[in-house]
This record gives sequence, structure tokens and C-alpha cells, in this order.
Amino acid sequence: MYDERLTVPRSWWLFPVVIGLTLALILLRLSAVGALVGLVVGIAAGAAAISSYGSARIRVVQGSLVAGPARIPVDALGAAQALGPKDAAAWRGPKADPRAFMLLRSYVPTALRVEVSDPADPTPYLYLSTRSPMKLAEALDEARRGART
Repeated sequence: MYDERLTVPRSWWLFPVVIGLTLALILLRLSAVGALVGLVVGIAAGAAAISSYGSARIRVVQGSLVAGPARIPVDALGAAQALGPKDAAAWRGPKADPRAFMLLRSYVPTALRVEVSDPADPTPYLYLSTRSPMKLAEALDEARRGART
């Protein structure tokens, strides 16, 4: 129904190269082979870290919202509120509740705030960074309708 991967911006892929070059320059004092190893290891480690950070996914599948490590049935969720850049920044900062589940990616300016309606769950709401909050809200509504029938 809905699937989004919160990939990092393309410019972030320069960081592994910078890390590799820095490590190569540091190890160049030891030997040229050490510098080459540092270059390869630095680029590989930096790329793995960025790939891992950018692999967070938000999905609506089989009557559940799957956001990063969390899996919540849609019938335990309440109203969804699409947040523009200003509102998203406010809910990340001064309006934030420390009990909320946040799948936060700073490079995604918009978000969706979803109330948790399960009284047994101490989490008041979910804050999900998403590039298309309206589509995610529609997918949740559609999944709720499908779960009721």
C-alpha cells in the first residue's frame, strides 16, 4: 500500500570519500600501502554507515504500520496529521513529547504525526519523517478501512 525509504541526500555520499582521504593522509606517514588500506577502509566504513542510516523504511502493509523497528497495527492508531516544514520542526523540538516514537531524519523537512489510540500503550503519538505525508496518511486511512471490513 505504501513504501518509502528515507535515503540520505546525494551530497552525503561525499563524506565517505573525505573520510577515506583523511585516513589515507594520516596513514601515509607509515607507508604507501597503509595509506591505500586507509583509503579503502575509510570509504567502505563511511559508505556502510551512511547506507545504514539511510535505510530506514516506512511501510503500510497487511494492516500494520512498519516504521523503522516499530510495527503497529493500524487499528491501534488514531488521527494522522501531515506536518509541513515549520510544524515538523516544532514537533521535533519544543512541542515534542519524550514518550513519543520518533523516526526522525533531519534531512527530510516534512513529517506525519499519528496519534496512538491504544490505552495500554504509553506512547502518545508517532512522529515519522516522510517526504510525502499526505500519501502516508491516505495509506493509513485505507488500511484502517480495509481492517474494518
